[in-house]
Amino acid sequence: MATTEERLRKIVDDNLEVEGRSTGAPIDLDRNFADAGVPSPDIVAFWKLVNEEFGVDISAEQFAELLTPRDLIAHLDAA
Repeated sequence: MATTEERLRKIVDDNLEVEGRSTGAPIDLDRNFADAGVPSPDIVAFWKLVNEEFGVDISAEQFAELLTPRDLIAHLDAA
């Protein structure tokens, strides 16, 4: 079974363009997607995909507090 990071990377590869990152490259776990040039509408779509993929219901407010992929992975692994 794929790890949370691998599953998250797949969602990113399929749906987001992150400045300075080529498809399939490791995610910089400490870089905020907004700081990486991902537009807000794309982040909202990403949030919805994460909820769907992982079968969770992270609120928009809670998701906004998960500033980096590392924070998101830790949250998902704890759920």
